[in-house]
Amino acid sequence: MIEKMKMVYVVSSLSQKENMLSGLKQLGVLHIAEKKSAEAKVSEKFTKLSSVAGALREYEPSKKEAKKLEKAPLLTGEDFDALYAKAQETLERQTVLSQDKAAAKNEIERIKPWGDFDPEGVRALKAKGIDFHFYTVPDAEYEQIKESEDISILTIGTIEKKKAIAVLGTLPKETTAAEFALPEKGIDELNDRITECDRQLEQCKEVLRDVAKYKESFNKAMLEAQNAENFSAVGQTMQNDDAFIWLSGYLPESCMETFQKGASENGWAYAMDDVADDDEKVPTRVKYNKVSVLIKPIYDLLGILPGYREADISLWFFLFFTLFFAMIIGDAGYGCLILIGTLAYVIKTKKNNTGTFLLFILSAATIIWGAITGTWFGLEQAMDVPFLKALVVPNFSNYPELFGVSTSDQQNMIMKFSFSIGAIQMSLGTLIAIKRKISAKNLSWIADLGWLIAVCAMYLLALYLIIGENIPIKPVFGLIGVAFVLVVIFGEMGPGKTFGQGLKAGLGSAFTQFLNTISCFGNVMSYIRLFAVGMAGLAISQSFNSIAASLGGPLVILAVIIVLFGHTLNLVMCFLSVAVHGVRLNVLEFSGQVGLEWSGIPYEPFKENDKIIK
Repeated sequence: MIEKMKMVYVVSSLSQKENMLSGLKQLGVLHIAEKKSAEAKVSEKFTKLSSVAGALREYEPSKKEAKKLEKAPLLTGEDFDALYAKAQETLERQTVLSQDKAAAKNEIERIKPWGDFDPEGVRALKAKGIDFHFYTVPDAEYEQIKESEDISILTIGTIEKKKAIAVLGTLPKETTAAEFALPEKGIDELNDRITECDRQLEQCKEVLRDVAKYKESFNKAMLEAQNAENFSAVGQTMQNDDAFIWLSGYLPESCMETFQKGASENGWAYAMDDVADDDEKVPTRVKYNKVSVLIKPIYDLLGILPGYREADISLWFFLFFTLFFAMIIGDAGYGCLILIGTLAYVIKTKKNNTGTFLLFILSAATIIWGAITGTWFGLEQAMDVPFLKALVVPNFSNYPELFGVSTSDQQNMIMKFSFSIGAIQMSLGTLIAIKRKISAKNLSWIADLGWLIAVCAMYLLALYLIIGENIPIKPVFGLIGVAFVLVVIFGEMGPGKTFGQGLKAGLGSAFTQFLNTISCFGNVMSYIRLFAVGMAGLAISQSFNSIAASLGGPLVILAVIIVLFGHTLNLVMCFLSVAVHGVRLNVLEFSGQVGLEWSGIPYEPFKENDKIIK
C-alpha cells in the first residue's frame, strides 16, 4: 500500500531558526519539498572527505591482513583533523611525484634518439659564443643544407627516417626542419630523478597504508559531514521575512501524530492540507506487509519505485517473480546450491535480513519446480531414484519418455502453462487498472475492459497458432474486434473531458491503438521465454554432463573440472536470464497493463542519517 501524504507548512519565529531545524531533524518525518543546495563550504567538506576516503580504499589491508591487525581506534576532533591533513598532504605529494616521474619518462623518450649527452656541456659552449642548434630534416632538404656554403652543420645520425644535425647558428625560417629543444637534464640525471620519485612514492604508500587503517574514522567523519550538508540545505531552503521563518514538506498520514506532538512541544505553528492533484513532486512511501516486503531488495537493486498516484503491485510482483525465478533457473540441484550458499552466508555473517529470506524463498521455489520437472543438475539418472521420480508431474517432466508422455505433448504443456501465466498476470494487471479507474470515476476503465478482452483473445490465439489447440478461431477474432472498438471509443476518456472530446481524441489515435492491439499479442507471446530459457539451461547442463561422461580413466580429473565449470557458468547465465527476462515480464508487460510507469520519488525525510547516502 502506498501511504497517503499531507502537505505541511511549518512556521516559527526568525530567532528560532536553528532550534526549528534541529527539532525537525530529530522528528525525522518531514520530506522537504524542493530542497536547495547547501552552503558551498559545507558541501565542499563532504566532497573532499569523500575524495580522500575513496583514494585510501586502494591502500586498505585485505580481509586476511585485517584479521591479524589490531583494530584502529576511532579518531575524532583534533586527532582526526591531524590524520586527515596528513592524508591530504601525502596524496597531494604523491600526485606531484607521479607527475614528475611521468614527465621524466616522457623527456627520456624525447631525447633518447639523440643519444646520452650532457646538456650542460652544450650550454657551456653557448656561453663561450659557440651557438649550436639541433634539428631533424628530411633527406632531400638535408642535401640542400649540406651543400650550402653559408650553413655549418655536423651530421649526428638518423632519427625517424630524418637526418639529425647540429647547426652552428640557426637554419633559415623557410626550411621545414624541426628544432630539437635542449633538455634541462640528461638521461642519467632523469633516471636518477625517476629513482628518487619511486623511493618517495613508496614512502607515500607506507603512510597511506597506515592512514587507511582508520577507515571507520573517515566513515564517521563523512557521515557527520553529509548530515551537516543536509542540515545546511534545509536551512537554505527555509523562507523568511523580518519576523518569521517557514518551511513546507510532505508528511505521511501515519506520522501525523508524531509531528503534531513535536510541533506542540517546540511551539511551531503549522497548517496541513491534502496534496494538490497536479503536484508531481509528492514522494512515495510504500507500506509493505510481511509478504510483499520480500520484494523490496529487488526494488532497491533495480532502483524502481511506483509513483505516488500509481498502484502498489508489490505483493503480485513478488509472487510472479518467485515463479519466474523458479522456471528460469529450472533446476532443483541449482536451487539446493542457492539454499546452501544462503545458509552458509547467514551462519558466517550472522545476518538474516529481508534479502537472505528472499533467497530462501526463491531457492525453495526453484527446488519445487525442479522436482516437478525432474531436473537435478540436468542428470537423467536422477530419475533412477524412486523418491525423486515420485515428485515429478509427468506432463511437466523434462524426461517425458520415462513417464509414457511424448516430447511434443510435454513441450506443449509447458508452453501452455507459460502462456496461461502470461494471460493471468496481464489480466490481473488490467483488473487492477479497472478498479482504480472506477474508484476515480474515470470512464476510460471501459477501454481497460477492452484490453482485458484482448488479452484473453490473444491467449486463445497463441494456443491456436503455437500449440495447435482446437479453438474456434472466428469468435476469437470477433473478441479482438470488440476489444479494439472499446479501446478506440473509451481510450482517451478521463476526468474533465466530455464524452464527445474523449471520442474525438480516441478516433484520432485509432491507428496507434491498432498497433497496440497487435503489440498485445506480442506481450502474451513473450511469456514463452519462460519455457525457452528454462529449456536452454537444461540443454547446457546436459551438454557439459555428456562431455564429462565421455572422459574416463586418467581424464577423470578433467571431467570433474568440466562439470564444475559448466554448471557454474550455466548458473551464472541463469541468474542473468532472471535479471533480463524475469524482471522484464513484471516491469514491462505486467506493469504496462496496470498503467504503472515506476515514476516514484523516494520518501526521504529530513533526519539524522546513520549511514552515508550515496
